[in-house]
Amino acid sequence: MYRDLTEDIAKVLLTEQQIRQRVQEIAETIDRDYRDKDGKLVLLCVLKGSVVFMADLMKAVSLPVDIDFMKVSSYGSATVSSGNIRILLDLHREDIANCHIIIVEDIIDSGRTLSHLTKYLELKGAKSVRTCTLLDKPERREVDFTPDYAGFVIPDEFVVGYGLDYNEAYRELSFVGILKPSVYSSMHREEKDEK
Repeated sequence: MYRDLTEDIAKVLLTEQQIRQRVQEIAETIDRDYRDKDGKLVLLCVLKGSVVFMADLMKAVSLPVDIDFMKVSSYGSATVSSGNIRILLDLHREDIANCHIIIVEDIIDSGRTLSHLTKYLELKGAKSVRTCTLLDKPERREVDFTPDYAGFVIPDEFVVGYGLDYNEAYRELSFVGILKPSVYSSMHREEKDEK
């Protein structure tokens, strides 16, 4: 039985229209920054949360772009980061030395994942590596890291929608909303009860 997922949202933080406008602005900045650069522009999507943002961003960028994907894991549970970064799907390109890579992420909190990936791709020989995130939570930063492109600075709230999930749910919502604490605290209690 399907249910209305919007009932689990305490508050809409960013509307579909706000996101669309900001994605366009980021794309225009990327266009300006890379218009005169030699080499390929590669948008590298970090699966899975960034898929929606990446799809809209690549359509908004007017320059020719390649797209690629990596999958990493840094979460110990559904709500708490473990701090350990594991690469589950790596980037394999023979032309990496000719690639200007922009890592596209849905959200930055601790900064560990993007900091690690940036260094990793530089060591692999990329021509340049920059980072682009839709959402930035600087209050949660554990390492010295600032994204090159950021859509919105948001408060330290548990957000879902527009690709962001909680236990694989809510990705399909067209907006970014704050999830009611009762949703993830009750789920957390259920997980503990099962152990």
